[in-house]
Amino acid sequence: MSKSRMRASFAAWRAAHLVERLARLQRAAGFEGGLNPVQWEALRYIARANRFSRTPAALADFLNATRGTVSQTLIALEGKGLIEKTRSVKDARSQSLALTDGGRALLDDDPEAALARDIDETGDAALVSATLEGALRRALAPRGGKPFGPCKTCRHFRRGAGAHHCALLNEPLSAQDAEAICVEMEAA
Repeated sequence: MSKSRMRASFAAWRAAHLVERLARLQRAAGFEGGLNPVQWEALRYIARANRFSRTPAALADFLNATRGTVSQTLIALEGKGLIEKTRSVKDARSQSLALTDGGRALLDDDPEAALARDIDETGDAALVSATLEGALRRALAPRGGKPFGPCKTCRHFRRGAGAHHCALLNEPLSAQDAEAICVEMEAA
């Protein structure tokens, strides 16, 4: 363990422990609905990602998983009728992922919703979210991971009257796109 990690405060160690305990509880609940935790996380990602980010490669980056693991996860979700894969119009080698009605219905009973309600009930949801987001950014940086934030928080996002724009991809963005997570997101 590096010396900088050893100097963490007691409160930081306690927070890390609590995050891990919550993660264990979530993983245990992640076997509900006939899915495993990775399948749940893939469904959540597809539901929250913008149209540019709903690809197997972006999902692999988000999950920090191998392409093979993601491929097997997607095969299982497709077999259960929860997602659809279609060839990209712009690049025939790429696939686009979408939830089916069954996938959207299953997310209505997402076990993660209970944790979200518990966090809300603390009265500090915004602070907890900002703190964990900062910790995640710091953890991802040395590993070369991508932050996957909402388009509206990206340095390439251009706000417009009625319609927005992604300066990186030179694409129009809807209000819904602005709220969705993006594989290309770079903090403003």
